[in-house]
Amino acid sequence: MTLSTEGQEIKVTASFDSSRIFIGDQVHYTLTLIKPSGVPVSFKTLKDTLCKNIEIVSGPSADSLVMPDKMIKITRKYLVTSFDSGFYQVPPVFAEIKDDAGIKRFYSDYSPLQVMRVKIAPPDTTAKIFDIIKPYRAPVTFGEILPWIIALVLAAALAWGAVLLFRKLKKNKMGEEPVINPDPAHIIAFRELEKLKEEQLWQKGELKYYYTRLTEILREYLENRYGVCSLEMTTSETLEALLKTGFKKDEYYKLLKTILNGSDLVKFAKYKPDSAENEEHFNNSWKFVDNTKMIAETSEDGKPDEKKEVKS
Repeated sequence: MTLSTEGQEIKVTASFDSSRIFIGDQVHYTLTLIKPSGVPVSFKTLKDTLCKNIEIVSGPSADSLVMPDKMIKITRKYLVTSFDSGFYQVPPVFAEIKDDAGIKRFYSDYSPLQVMRVKIAPPDTTAKIFDIIKPYRAPVTFGEILPWIIALVLAAALAWGAVLLFRKLKKNKMGEEPVINPDPAHIIAFRELEKLKEEQLWQKGELKYYYTRLTEILREYLENRYGVCSLEMTTSETLEALLKTGFKKDEYYKLLKTILNGSDLVKFAKYKPDSAENEEHFNNSWKFVDNTKMIAETSEDGKPDEKKEVKS
């Protein structure tokens, strides 16, 4: 804006070096005052910001120049920046004169500035969130992985060779492992019967458990001695399977049948035998094992020859 003061003009202007910048860029904002020499005109100094979102980085740097016709040109430069995109109109600045008549102000025009976002960045919006671009990974070629494949094959071959060598050395060192024959069926049965006797179960009133253990010992004996899997069979199935092995219906067959049936009465019918009957079932079990056991005969050189059934 310009006004005449005693035939002379006062002019105030404001402008940016560029009307467009990117976010974070810096640009100069220049204020110019042209006034007559000797006329006291005050010029306001700007601080911190020009307007909202346009910040003053440094300044002002002042300069003055005497022009023809006794006019003086005063220049003030500010370095500014902005970190928010948008279009901004910086309000006019003014210079003023104070005299007896009052205050006169001389204004500049509005100063436009467009702050632009860098194109590779997403626009300001809360409706969409952009992911960070992942690093680019170049494809792996066969030539790059070939050395690793060869190394793995060689390592596997060496490991397999080491296993074979270890087995061979171990076999040569130890030789053939001797076959350890388990105890005969009757030895196992006698050992378990002795344990049962020491537990004194029926004396403690544990009749059901006593007869369960007694029949388990006999059924395991039948499995080890005759191959009859009696633990998974009923009493009738056990006796029938025993006959199929060639066992005869002799006194020992009847003895076994009496023991198994008597035990079933206690376990399933809640029968309570007396002490004498408990002792009798135990002794009959021992007698059955002792008279049906298989023993090995020895040859003239003292080595085991063949087995035969012993019934006393």
